[in-house]
Amino acid sequence: MATLAATLAARLGLGPRATATGEGAAVVDTARLIAARSLAAAMPDLLVEANRVAATVAAGWHGRRRAGSGEAFWQYRPFANGEPASAVDWRRSARDDQLYVREREWEAAHTVWLAPDLSPSMDWRSDLATVTKRDRAVVLTLALADLLARAGERVGMPGVMRPITHRRAAERLAMALAARTERLAWPEPGEIGRFSELVLIGDFLDDFDTIETRLTALAGGGARLHLARIHDPAEATLPFLGHLEFRDPESGAVVRVPRTESVKAAWTARWRAHGAALADLARRGGWTLVGHATDRAAVEAALALHASLGGDHHGLPAAKLRGETP
Repeated sequence: MATLAATLAARLGLGPRATATGEGAAVVDTARLIAARSLAAAMPDLLVEANRVAATVAAGWHGRRRAGSGEAFWQYRPFANGEPASAVDWRRSARDDQLYVREREWEAAHTVWLAPDLSPSMDWRSDLATVTKRDRAVVLTLALADLLARAGERVGMPGVMRPITHRRAAERLAMALAARTERLAWPEPGEIGRFSELVLIGDFLDDFDTIETRLTALAGGGARLHLARIHDPAEATLPFLGHLEFRDPESGAVVRVPRTESVKAAWTARWRAHGAALADLARRGGWTLVGHATDRAAVEAALALHASLGGDHHGLPAAKLRGETP
C-alpha cells in the first residue's frame, strides 16, 4: 500500500515533492528485490515468534470451538428443563446429584483467507518500535494460521496458497510465502469464495477512496472481512524535529518538510480523520477492525483477531473487536 509520503505528507502540502526518475525507478526495483530476499531470510525467526504467539493465545482460549453436531466430545453441561431425557449422560450424572448433558464439538470447517500487505512500504520501522510493520504482519498471519489449523479450519492465502486443512498449515504457508517474490498489497476479489472469511493485515494508508473501492469489491463477493490496521507509533505521533525527508519505496517519490514540528497538529488531525473514516467504513460494512501499534506485544493483536473470527461466541466487547480504545 501507499506510504506516508504518498498520502499524509503529500496531501497536506508539507513541502516540495520530487518525482521518481528512471534511475529512481531502478533503485525501487532493487529495493523490492532486497525486501523479498530479506523476508525469506527472516521467515524462520518470524515463524518461531508466530508459534510462540499462537501458543500464548491458545493456552487461555478455546478458540472457535463450541457445541454442535460433530462427533468429538467437548464438554459436560447441566441438564436444562425442557430437554429430552435422551440428552442426559446417565454415566456422568450418576457421580453426583445433578443431571448432565454430554455436548459434542461443532465441526463445520470454515475457509479463512489470510492476506497480509507485504508491499515495500510495510518494510519500515522507527526507533520507537523493534519490528517493522511487515514483520509484525507476517507474525500475526502465521500465528492466526496456527490457531485456525488447531481448530480444524481451512487456511489459505490469496495468490500464495490454496486453502488447506492441515495441522502444520502455518509452516506450509511460511514456506510458500518465502518462495514468492511478488508482494501484492491487495488480493484479487475473484479468488475469495462466498461465505469465507478474509483477514486483511496492513497499514491501510492508501487514498481512502481506493481503500473503500477495494474493500467493497472484496466484500461484494460474499466474504466476511476482518481488518487489522498495523502502524508504527511514529506514524501516529510524528515525534521528529527539523528537516525531514519522506521517501516512498514503491514509487521513489520524495517529500521534504523543512520544519516538521510546525506541521504536527495538521498531521495528527489527518491521521485521526483517516482512522475514523476506516472505522466508519468497517461499521457500515459489518466488518471487524483491530488496531495495533508495532511497539505493543503481538499477542494482543493476535488475541483480538482470533476473537473477531469467533464472533459473538467469545463474548468480547464489540469496541475491542473494532480496535477502539477507551
